[in-house]
Amino acid sequence: MMNTKAFTLVPAVDREQLMGDRERVSLECVECCGRNLYLGTSDCFVYHFLLEEKTLPTGTATFTATRQLHRHLGFKKAVNELRAASALSRLLVLCDGCITLVHMLSLEPVPSGARIKGAVAFALNENPVSGDPFCVEVCIISVKRRTIQVFLVYEDRVQIVREVSTPEQPLAVAVDGHFLCLALSTQYIILNYSTGASQDLFPYCSEEKRPIVKRIGRQEFLLAGPGGLGMFATVAGISQRAPVRWSENVIGAAVCFPYVVALDDEFITVHSMLDQQQKQTLPFKEGHILQDFEGRVIVATSKGVYILVPLPLEEQVQDLLASRRVEEALVLAKGARRNIPKEKFQVMYRRVLQQAGFIQFAQLQFLEAKELFRSGQLDVRELISLYPFLLPASSSFTRSHPPLHDYADLNQLTQGDQEKAARCKRFLMSYLSEARGTEAAGSYREDVDTALLKLYAEADHDSLLDLLVTENFCLLPDSAAWLEKHKKYFALGLLYHYNKQDAAAVQLWVNIVNGDVQDATRSDLYEYIVDFLTYSLEPDLVWTYADWVLQKSQEVGVQIFTKRPLDEQQGSFNPDDIITCLKKYPRALVKYLEHLVMDRRLQREQYHTHLALLYLDEVLQQRPGADTEGAGVTETRAKLRHLLQKSNSYRVHFLLDRIRGAGLPMESAILHGKLEQHEEALRILVHELADFPAAEDYCLWRSEGRDRPYRQRLFHLLLALYLGPGPSPPELTVAAVDLLNRRASEFDAAQVLQLLPGSWSVQLLSPFLTGAVRDSVHARRTAQVAVGLAKSENVIYTYDKMKLKGSSVRLSDKKLCQMCQTPFCEPVFVRFPNGGLVHTHCAASRHTNPRSPSPGART
Repeated sequence: MMNTKAFTLVPAVDREQLMGDRERVSLECVECCGRNLYLGTSDCFVYHFLLEEKTLPTGTATFTATRQLHRHLGFKKAVNELRAASALSRLLVLCDGCITLVHMLSLEPVPSGARIKGAVAFALNENPVSGDPFCVEVCIISVKRRTIQVFLVYEDRVQIVREVSTPEQPLAVAVDGHFLCLALSTQYIILNYSTGASQDLFPYCSEEKRPIVKRIGRQEFLLAGPGGLGMFATVAGISQRAPVRWSENVIGAAVCFPYVVALDDEFITVHSMLDQQQKQTLPFKEGHILQDFEGRVIVATSKGVYILVPLPLEEQVQDLLASRRVEEALVLAKGARRNIPKEKFQVMYRRVLQQAGFIQFAQLQFLEAKELFRSGQLDVRELISLYPFLLPASSSFTRSHPPLHDYADLNQLTQGDQEKAARCKRFLMSYLSEARGTEAAGSYREDVDTALLKLYAEADHDSLLDLLVTENFCLLPDSAAWLEKHKKYFALGLLYHYNKQDAAAVQLWVNIVNGDVQDATRSDLYEYIVDFLTYSLEPDLVWTYADWVLQKSQEVGVQIFTKRPLDEQQGSFNPDDIITCLKKYPRALVKYLEHLVMDRRLQREQYHTHLALLYLDEVLQQRPGADTEGAGVTETRAKLRHLLQKSNSYRVHFLLDRIRGAGLPMESAILHGKLEQHEEALRILVHELADFPAAEDYCLWRSEGRDRPYRQRLFHLLLALYLGPGPSPPELTVAAVDLLNRRASEFDAAQVLQLLPGSWSVQLLSPFLTGAVRDSVHARRTAQVAVGLAKSENVIYTYDKMKLKGSSVRLSDKKLCQMCQTPFCEPVFVRFPNGGLVHTHCAASRHTNPRSPSPGART
């Protein structure tokens, strides 16, 4: 067990002051009330001293006792007990079984001679129940066996109020309210003298040891228990504190929070009520009195009086911290709450937590340190300042004074151990990353974020980029120099970007891609630059680096124009300007025109024609090669055909002239179709290409969205080509039969039958004829149903008309037209089904002017 200096033993009254040369006289009891010190001796004298406390320059306390009076009580026996009742200015003196009331200053007995007889011992009730401020409650152990008496003591009289019997002879008593804590012959008990209820506490043997019963607070007592234990007990008979272990031979005890002080034959021992540990041992022989008076602990021998002066709790805590006894220091500091004003305590306790945190930090106990730093609301810059060069040069931070630790920097703390230093840095990274989001870091975010950036960069930590792409307060000058020092050029670019210096950021990244500086943070940095420029809001920056990104890769680089949000493409990114820029980059130009035509669906003729020409040029360039059906050629021709088919915005004649003689029959057919030259288009497909499915698809394509006669005309043209004049080749005959049988609904059967050769059998055209007959029957029946419905509707209207004509209509010059609201001048009108009458010209205007009021449907 390590020793703690909690008290200093200071002499107060020596033998010479007390008894002079009287050898046989001894000190028997002590009482202290404020500055008044009263001593009772074995020769029946009471002495009154005034205590004066002084503090020397060294911080040591000294006491000077000045004797005021002394008086003999008139008995031949020793003074047993003294108790001051300051509210009455009376001193209660127990001598020879009698409690006498004397004046506190003059030591004269009260004139009335009031006294309490037959007392063995007594105690004052410091939690009185009478409610009378002009009296004190006194509880005595009576000379009558097994009897306790309760008195009210006034300035000049005493009054007994209660007499209580006890199970055994009481030896010591303490009182709180209605509760008595008694040491009987064999046990301690709690007795409620108002109700008579008692509660056994624990046994002890009075023949082996002296009982101790002491009130230490409201409804709580300290008792000398078996086995050398100081036991705490409440009036409810329970213990709310763990016991303290003191000497088996303890003869006195006192409480000076948070300590219990015990006295035995040779030592004064100090025990903590907070952790129950013995904290201090003071040699003290021949002591026989130990009492506490309003926080002042007095100990005495038979010849002299001493005072145990407690060291300030703050000083005790600092001593414990200096000894690295963190847990004890924290327990003591927290326990000091009741002795220190709230605001002062909070300041003191936060500082203790911070100091304890640094001690744990120095011992690499990082979890404990972090919790202490948090609880103590540490200014995190105190921690950062331990690490050289982490705080920005512009920081105004200065360390706490007095200092929270003894370390100059991390090098001193770790004594050059690189592994320890690395662990400390990892801890700081973790702590700062958690602290930067708290309100506590709000006033010095720049210092925190800059330090965190430096740690991440030095450790090559993945979180460096996360820090820079989110909201941060990294100071640019310090951070840029540090990133450059550690060759974190990509991260430096992010820092420039966050500080709205995009030009510097892009130039730095370009240097990395070009190999001017080395940084392998991102293998896809070129694509990152393209993406960055795509979403950049600075047109000048995009145009500055447009050539560079296109030179690296036309297909990827063009994305700075094609993927740009549409709302940003107005003004600074005019398509004509971009096309001019891309003339040097044909593949990029194709991609951009595809973007305009396919994605944005711009219907400008020049874009569509330009794109078609680029496709055509690429097709024509690759056709002379040996492998004319390569994947690239096929893809480009497919794109060309798709554009020619879907677009209506290119110059058809111009493209047709360019294609003529180029050996592109399919494309020529599409263009002829755009010019409504269907015979020529189908001729190419049937006779030049012999691509019958394509010819059929052509008819469907060109008739899309047109009426049925238009589609029939196209299919009849195709059939006529298959069945041209003269004998038809077998493949054309097969194609014609197949077309008729599969597309019967697209033909007029009567016209087809006139075209068919007479040699064809009915069985050959069975599917076509079956479908034609079915369609004809269906059409006839549908027409019959429509005629029948029309006739029925006509009958209904005729009936309604006849019914209306059968009713009379009254017309006068007072009747108003429901449309123009003027009277009728002639007996000519129009009547509506709802009975409304209107002028004939008003009814006529209703059909020419839809906005005119309508009274109802006309009959």
